[in-house]
Amino acid sequence: MSKNELKTASVLAFERKLDPSDGLFHAGDWEQRNTAKIWTPVALRTKSVRGTISNRLKDSEQKNTAKLDADIQQPNLQTVDVAALPPDTDTLRLRFTLRVLGGAGTPSACNNALYQAKLLQTVQQYRNNQGFGELARRYAHNLANGRFLWRNRLGAEQIEIQVRHLRQGEQIAVWTFNAHDFSLRNFDATGDAHADLSALAVAIEEGLSGSAHVLLEVTAYARVGAGQEVYPSQELILDQGNRKGGKSKTLYKVGDIAAMHSQKIGNALRTIDTWYPDPDDVQLGPIAAEPYGSVTSQGKAYRQPKDKMDFYNLLDGWVLKDKAPAPEQQHYLMANLIRGGVFGDKD
Repeated sequence: MSKNELKTASVLAFERKLDPSDGLFHAGDWEQRNTAKIWTPVALRTKSVRGTISNRLKDSEQKNTAKLDADIQQPNLQTVDVAALPPDTDTLRLRFTLRVLGGAGTPSACNNALYQAKLLQTVQQYRNNQGFGELARRYAHNLANGRFLWRNRLGAEQIEIQVRHLRQGEQIAVWTFNAHDFSLRNFDATGDAHADLSALAVAIEEGLSGSAHVLLEVTAYARVGAGQEVYPSQELILDQGNRKGGKSKTLYKVGDIAAMHSQKIGNALRTIDTWYPDPDDVQLGPIAAEPYGSVTSQGKAYRQPKDKMDFYNLLDGWVLKDKAPAPEQQHYLMANLIRGGVFGDKD
């Protein structure tokens, strides 16, 4: 078969191999974090507030003081969902489970047998030469540092992460981490924390390689202060004309318990890409493994196709042209396949 005969499949899809559940919020006391029965669900409540005009004015409006005074006298009424710890508890507990699945790099749908055979050959080359060790170590690091807490991590006095490895309903290992011992800016770990992190990484690597069934139960305790507000996921209301109850902010809940979207947890876990082209004046740190290196909070894609460093250019070069990218870019490619998605040719 000549290289010219090999084309990207028009139907090409991968299932995610890091599969988190939704995360549920509970409240309790820091000193009682190992007593599961006394933790109470964090409920959502509705708050109506009277806001003020604070948006940037148009140039034509800045000189019209009378109009501004009139606008300020009009109330900016808002109804929002909020979640907070009860006044007598100081710690947020976030708990979710994580399945680590084998078959990374094997498509769930592919309509080109020649392409699939070459893709599997390329993935096997990665497994033989690089292995899943580096990716597993970075995923483990993001569990240990509590990145998945998002805004709840900021300003927390103490954060403890407990990871239980379960098999057939039985606990076979448990690791406990002080999240503040692990950086959000890099993936370095030393001392005793490094030993537990290595053991967790080995378990994740076994799951990715398919050599063992891996189910992790992750519990994070963040000591944020009695009665403090906590931050579940915010719901995206697509029909802006039909907001639930007229609210300007709707938070996510499972049943009557405040919760974090599984997608948001997954995004935190795959925030491992430090191999993107990073301008010298930007110290961004790791970004999520995405085909174009997109960071929505900045409205920027750090892996532009014009630089040939995006997922599609790197993958096509490796599979179609036998141009193996640098090892770190191979890690990036495999992280995207573990992420899952639809990557078929545009034609």
